[in-house]
Amino acid sequence: MFDWISGIIDQMGYAGIAFLMFAENAFPPIPSELIMPLAGFNAARGSMNVWGVLAAGVIGSLAGALLWYWIGRKVKARRIRRLAARHGRWLTVSPEEFDRAQDWFDRHGGMAVFVGRLIPTIRTFISVPAGLMPMPLGTFMAYTCLGTTLWTAFLTGAGYLLESQYERVQAWLNPVSTAVVVGIAGFYLWRVATYRSRVPEPPEDQRVGTGSSPR
Repeated sequence: MFDWISGIIDQMGYAGIAFLMFAENAFPPIPSELIMPLAGFNAARGSMNVWGVLAAGVIGSLAGALLWYWIGRKVKARRIRRLAARHGRWLTVSPEEFDRAQDWFDRHGGMAVFVGRLIPTIRTFISVPAGLMPMPLGTFMAYTCLGTTLWTAFLTGAGYLLESQYERVQAWLNPVSTAVVVGIAGFYLWRVATYRSRVPEPPEDQRVGTGSSPR
């Protein structure tokens, strides 16, 4: 993957960085922890401008975040609530828990988006609940832009300062990213296993007519 990323940046320059960061948000296995330090190293070497590198990374990330936000807007909260009523165990959330999550996101959504953009893996998917709620686009973009800029600047700066040793950034962040993914998977399995202890089986006459949220 390193050679592929390096080749795209060498051939496409700033547009390649923007494309890779968009792809990183759309398809999380492509790591920003490798893209931006490599681009920062190119800037330190003099083949690119560090501010151009940062701008390209932020623009690509914002485009990817908007994609997931748009997906959330199209799915809509009512549909998720119906799915929760029918397939709550595998979604690990009941309609009532989803309603509470909506209320929480209404109160703290901006900070959740900002912090989420700083955490590997979560940074990709935090845009979906923002679209589901839905959070106003201007508010979403403001918090997303702030978190994205900080994360991208950190990775770019690390590659720029470490120059030829930028691989250390990947070596340090890769285990962190892996731990986050493993933690998310473990939390999901725990939610599936404990679903019935948290959400009792509804009466027979309520299993078909589940109602819908006013949102």
